[in-house]
Amino acid sequence: MPVFVISDLHLSSDTTKSMEVFGPRWRNYMSRLEQNWNKVVGENDTVIIPGDISWALTLEGALPDLFFLDRLHGKKIIGKGNHDYWWSTQKKIKEFFESNRISTIDILYNNAHVAGEIVICGTRGWYNEQSRPQNENQPDYAKIINREAIRLRLSITAAEPLAKETGYPLVAFFHFPPVWNEFVCRELVDILHEHNIKKCYYGHIHGYYGPESKFVFEDVTFQLVSSDFLDFMPVPVRI
Repeated sequence: MPVFVISDLHLSSDTTKSMEVFGPRWRNYMSRLEQNWNKVVGENDTVIIPGDISWALTLEGALPDLFFLDRLHGKKIIGKGNHDYWWSTQKKIKEFFESNRISTIDILYNNAHVAGEIVICGTRGWYNEQSRPQNENQPDYAKIINREAIRLRLSITAAEPLAKETGYPLVAFFHFPPVWNEFVCRELVDILHEHNIKKCYYGHIHGYYGPESKFVFEDVTFQLVSSDFLDFMPVPVRI
């Protein structure tokens, strides 16, 4: 069964934060996403979405977007992005899905999954946009990175027995790019090396449509899968 990936859907069913304000690339993006998705994804396929699922601020507020996602073909495995303010604990999210009969969505959060012929692991990650001005209200980067490193290790710890059982390789999915231009999140990249993970998909980056979306850094292949970069078409996960 094929496995696809696409990140940063930025769903806004009530249109209050529609991404269409960001230019023609985003025009009618939700209807285009639905058409493209159901064209290439089958009912038995899996789609991984590494973050920025919905603009909603609460689980209840995210319900229309989650219903939209639930109606699309296939199983969806979603991770947390920096704009997923509606995100909660794993227990609360799963209970919310069950109580609202959302049956095709699961989460990637301190855990792992098997789909197709891969074992899925990952976390949100962290990306310090160094071009932005620094200020006294900066978040504690070291604390955030340490937390994300812990979450990545938890996910890999859950993934490795699945890999041993199935013989499938681990593939990592992040919201933030561990590597982008001059930025390297050394802590997370080193964990990938420790566990011999050779393929990583990430989102977060918008407005970039150049050719270097897929690159190799220290023998790990990184690939950008933000929805606007993909023109709202899920792409197959390749090993």
